[in-house]
Amino acid sequence: MDPLEPLLNRHSTPCRQLGDPGPDDAQLRQMLAAAVHVPDHGRLTPWRFLRIAGTARHALGEALVARMLERDSTVSADKLAKERSRFAHAPCIIAVIAHLTPGHKVPESEQIQSGSCACFSLLLAAHALGFGAQWLTGWAAYDPAILALLGLREHESIAGFIHIGTIHAAQPPRERPDPAVLLTDWQLP
Repeated sequence: MDPLEPLLNRHSTPCRQLGDPGPDDAQLRQMLAAAVHVPDHGRLTPWRFLRIAGTARHALGEALVARMLERDSTVSADKLAKERSRFAHAPCIIAVIAHLTPGHKVPESEQIQSGSCACFSLLLAAHALGFGAQWLTGWAAYDPAILALLGLREHESIAGFIHIGTIHAAQPPRERPDPAVLLTDWQLP
C-alpha cells in the first residue's frame, strides 16, 4: 500500500451510514496505539479514551432525551428521536477526553491540540483498518450534566466523539482544496 493512502483517501463517513461489525478488541487496541503516537509536548498525555458500545449507546441516547426535556419541555418529537439515535448507529464510539493540566508550562491550547491529534489519528487508524469513521461533538459534548454522566472530571472536556463502524453506503468523493493555492512562502520584509 502507498504509505500516504490513509492520508490521501481518508474521508468522514456519516455515522448514520456506519454499522456492524465494528472493530474487535484487538483492532481497537491498534487504533488506540496509533492515537497515543501524537505530538504531546511535555509528555502530559492530555487525553484519555472512553468507549461507548453495545447497550451503553442506547442508554446514552435515552439520557440525551431526558436532558433535552429538562432543558426545554417543548422540544419536538423529531428532535427527541434524533437525540435518542445520536449514538445508536456506529457500533463503537470512542470519546476522546481532553485531560488538561492547568498552569503547566505547556499552554492549555497545546494540550487541547494534542487531544485533537488523537481524534484525527483514530480516524486515520480506522480508515487504515478498513472501517469508516466520523468525528462529531454536538451539544452533548458541552452540556455539564452529560459530561458528569460520562464521568468527566475537573479540567476535562470532550475533544470529540469518534464513531467507528463498517461503511454501509458508498460515499461520493469530496472535492478538496488545492494545496498549492493555500501555500505561501514567508520572506523577511
